[in-house]
Amino acid sequence: MRGVRRFGTISRVLLKHGLGDLAERISDGGDEKEKTLSKDESFLKSSFPSPKRIRLVLEELGPSFVKLGQLMSTRADLFPPEYILEFKKLQDQVAPIPFSDVEAVIQRETGRPLKDIFADIDTTSLAAASVGQVHAARLFTGEKVAVKIIRPGIDRKIREDIRLMYYMAEKIERAFEVGRIIGAVNLVREFERIIFRELDMLIEAGSIEKFAYNFKDVEEIYIPRVYWEYTTRSVLVMEHIEGIKMDQVETIRAHGIDPKEIAMIGLRSFSRQLMKFGFFHADPHPGNTIVMYDGRVALVDFGITGYLDEEMMRQIANLFLGYAEHDYDMVMDALMDAGLIDEETMDLKAFRTDLKDMSEAFYGRSLQNISVRDVYDQVMQLVLKYHIRLPRNLLLLLKTFIQTEALGKILGSDASILEVTRPFARELLQKGYDARSLFKNVGRDARITGKYVKAMPKLVHDILKQTAGGRQKVELVHSGLEPLNSNVEKGVNRITMGLIISASLLAAAMVLNSSLELFRFDISFLGIRDVSLTAAFGLVGYIVATFLGIWLVLSILRSGRL
Repeated sequence: MRGVRRFGTISRVLLKHGLGDLAERISDGGDEKEKTLSKDESFLKSSFPSPKRIRLVLEELGPSFVKLGQLMSTRADLFPPEYILEFKKLQDQVAPIPFSDVEAVIQRETGRPLKDIFADIDTTSLAAASVGQVHAARLFTGEKVAVKIIRPGIDRKIREDIRLMYYMAEKIERAFEVGRIIGAVNLVREFERIIFRELDMLIEAGSIEKFAYNFKDVEEIYIPRVYWEYTTRSVLVMEHIEGIKMDQVETIRAHGIDPKEIAMIGLRSFSRQLMKFGFFHADPHPGNTIVMYDGRVALVDFGITGYLDEEMMRQIANLFLGYAEHDYDMVMDALMDAGLIDEETMDLKAFRTDLKDMSEAFYGRSLQNISVRDVYDQVMQLVLKYHIRLPRNLLLLLKTFIQTEALGKILGSDASILEVTRPFARELLQKGYDARSLFKNVGRDARITGKYVKAMPKLVHDILKQTAGGRQKVELVHSGLEPLNSNVEKGVNRITMGLIISASLLAAAMVLNSSLELFRFDISFLGIRDVSLTAAFGLVGYIVATFLGIWLVLSILRSGRL
């Protein structure tokens, strides 16, 4: 019943913002389908709603739909720029929950009264969002901590909204060709996976610990400590970092810290995350990047992170080096290895030309003279033009690039991202060819091959069993064998003709040499007075065999395959 009421609310909001046609198509199951549109046609040329109306609807529908819109704002490979710009305006504009609810969540999760955990806790939140909010506190040992609490009941509400999102996405895919192009159901599926990771504070705490381990030997980066004894699925207690937000440039200078050096620390940190660890902080905005008073940079709020496997790290390293050294063959190979482009489904020559035209304009320029946002927009134009679907982690990486660039510009950096990243890329590629890595890769490949070999007999048995039971059909389809069949047939025919000629010659010779004579008859021809029937048959055999032999030789000579 809650779902029915919620769907009614959604329908009223759609009608309120002039989207009655969308509401009607969703409610009637999408029977009235839009005429098929090609992927090259813009959203604005279809009957899909305008970006502003969609944003207003998402804002009014509440936190779950706002979060969905924020995810959509990162999918520039699916939505045109005007939609992305509108979705970026979506903000978590929610009032903080009462402190009594915060206290109840902490006591329920930890099983301890609040007064037994904290010496004091600020009842006013430091930050409030649709999923949770943060309060400052102090432990009995004197350490200042930040306490992040998931809003009570938010997971149940999100689950209800996700069920409706799936329902609506299926209807949108039926009613709009655009819905099928963007993959509305897959978009909701991606949102479901992301949002429930964000609701689990143990996952975020694990990410903090992993960052702390990765940067344990890097003095210029500081990762806050997690207090595991007070951390649960709905509560995260971590060290509170004192410092200056990275966008407060004058305050940074006032403390005797060089903003340009802070920018370089950020670029080196990002390069390490990308090329060394394969695990990166995907939301480095000023509020999540703190300049400590001793000149170090602290990263906080690890709710959004991205992963890259070793293969993807090497491909990105090749991509960076290819760009840095103007080697477009290396760039194209990296894109093909990553599975982003396919010579069978796209015009690689045209793509390479477009890529080079786009890239050459940005070479050799510093952060102050180049906009990663411009590069990103042009990359997305290529993505949309050639219908390339980018993996989520690669999209997160591009988004992180833009945020890193924005911080660098705020701090007045004149560094080049490609130049800062180049040595880390070279180190990664050299590491991939050392003996230890080669043995590791060989061992991994051997294990994978062993698993396939071990599983093959069972797979063959299952296939044969299903085939014998009539549940599986084996159909062999060949193509390109017609010329071979024709050539084989000609060869067989010639061999057969040769055998017939040989048999005729032998038979004629045997008949003519035979002492048996059947049915002699008189004939006056070329001095011959009489001839037997057996001699006549032998002579005819010789004549026929001779003509057939001459024909066979001539046909072989004409074919040019003697």
